[in-house]
Amino acid sequence: MFFTVSKLLGFFACPSNSLIAIGLLGLVLLCTRLTRLASWLIVTSLVLLAIAGLSPLGNALILPLEQRFPPWNASAGPPDGIVVLGGAILPDASAARGATVLNDAAERITATAELARRYPNARIIYSGGSAALLSDGGLEAGFAVRQLEALGVARERLTAEEQSRNTFENAVFSRLIADPKPGEHWLLVTSAFHMPRAMGLFRAADFPVEAYPVDWRTAGAADFVRPFASLADGLSRTDVAVHEWIGLLAYRLAGKTKVLFPGP
Repeated sequence: MFFTVSKLLGFFACPSNSLIAIGLLGLVLLCTRLTRLASWLIVTSLVLLAIAGLSPLGNALILPLEQRFPPWNASAGPPDGIVVLGGAILPDASAARGATVLNDAAERITATAELARRYPNARIIYSGGSAALLSDGGLEAGFAVRQLEALGVARERLTAEEQSRNTFENAVFSRLIADPKPGEHWLLVTSAFHMPRAMGLFRAADFPVEAYPVDWRTAGAADFVRPFASLADGLSRTDVAVHEWIGLLAYRLAGKTKVLFPGP
């Protein structure tokens, strides 16, 4: 139930979806006597879409997320295992094309292949089933394992966790598979903006992992004031950031994490 509700609410939690819905409602109301309200809604929609898409708002929202966990420090020694969170592959397109189709979070895959090369004794768990409500094109972990094999990672080191549908389930099912022993070091590989929420959930699942952030979307503090050249790029960045902040709040209110904004 939590998964279904979160997906339905998540659609409207994306600013681009909500703002265009306001504009469409205004267009509908133009056909009624509420023309003044309709005009206000249309103008509001256009102004807010421009702010969300062209101003530095998306960067300002995502930077605190990306800066929360620093790059991993290798001085603690080689990891015993690596958990990689899904989100780097398009399962539907991969199933349809018969090939692994990566998206803009592909660094989760490439960084894992590099870690596997550097630490040949580390186990690797790729955690990702299907996060879709309606589509059943395929389970992401299976495609990921095949792609990592193609990048030179031995199959016997790889485990596909295909049950999870969200980050909470990533943590729960990955811990069951890893069965971490006291003193073991496990890395958690995911996008930098997603790391605070992921770390909070893994801690709540009693799986002590070390953050290995990848896939940064910003260059640093300078992006606080850097506008976007494309409305689509800015809206995409704002959608991603707002989705993460709402996810942090939702998981905290649901009691699935212990703090609102997990840190190092």
